[in-house]
Amino acid sequence: MHRDDAIKQFHDGGDRIAELIDESPPAEIATPDTDEPMVSRSIRLPLATYDRVRAAAEARGIGVTTLMRQWIEAGLADLDESATVSLADVRRALAALATQPDAA
Repeated sequence: MHRDDAIKQFHDGGDRIAELIDESPPAEIATPDTDEPMVSRSIRLPLATYDRVRAAAEARGIGVTTLMRQWIEAGLADLDESATVSLADVRRALAALATQPDAA
């Protein structure tokens, strides 16, 4: 049964919407990546900026919001002069240095 048909029947007094629910696959619920309570905030980004962030997150194998959170935490660490660097970033930096020819 098509969803729209089931909704129409439901509003007409039928109970076919229950069949639609029973036929639907279970919804996937996102698993939080931290045990720490989180606050949700909305941010507006230009599409080009979001595309760059999404590509950077995909390259690291993490979600966009996880990458944004890491960047914010690193920026805050710069403010208070504490060090927050991911091991993956350190490895990438060392690999980039290893491929550069000597300047001498």
